[in-house]
Amino acid sequence: MSTFENDRYRWRETYFVLFPADRRPSLKMVEKRLAALSKRYSLENLAADGDGLIESLTLISPEDFAAMDVCFIGGDEVLEHSEEMIQELSSTVEPEQKAVLKRIKNYDGRFDVLHFEQKNDFGDDDDESDELLDPGALLAVLEQLARITGGVAIDPQSGTILSTED
Repeated sequence: MSTFENDRYRWRETYFVLFPADRRPSLKMVEKRLAALSKRYSLENLAADGDGLIESLTLISPEDFAAMDVCFIGGDEVLEHSEEMIQELSSTVEPEQKAVLKRIKNYDGRFDVLHFEQKNDFGDDDDESDELLDPGALLAVLEQLARITGGVAIDPQSGTILSTED
């Protein structure tokens, strides 16, 4: 079940972790590494392909009022999307990050990390919910996924490279 289907959460944004598809990790490895980040996180809806490689999972972080769906995508779709993203990012990244853009040009694997906020009990006032949503879990998950895959975490909305693993 996707978090989109859960009435307790509202989608906020989508982040990407780009990496070579041959570095796609096993579900067991991702589960172990994400669970080690915090005892507060719960992992649900874990799915792997026939070889045990990660397909998707949901991470819930109640104390951060957040949840994330992590989904693997690979192949030509990723290469095409990366090309578009590189064009958009090339005007916003720092000069020292231009080498990262060249590197991701050939990355054919991607995790889509859909970030959700838990709806509050105060109604639909976005100002109050923004105060509750803590991005700590999101940043930790993005960094860990980049580390596991040797990839690059990107916030496409702001045009920011968040973390890289060389």
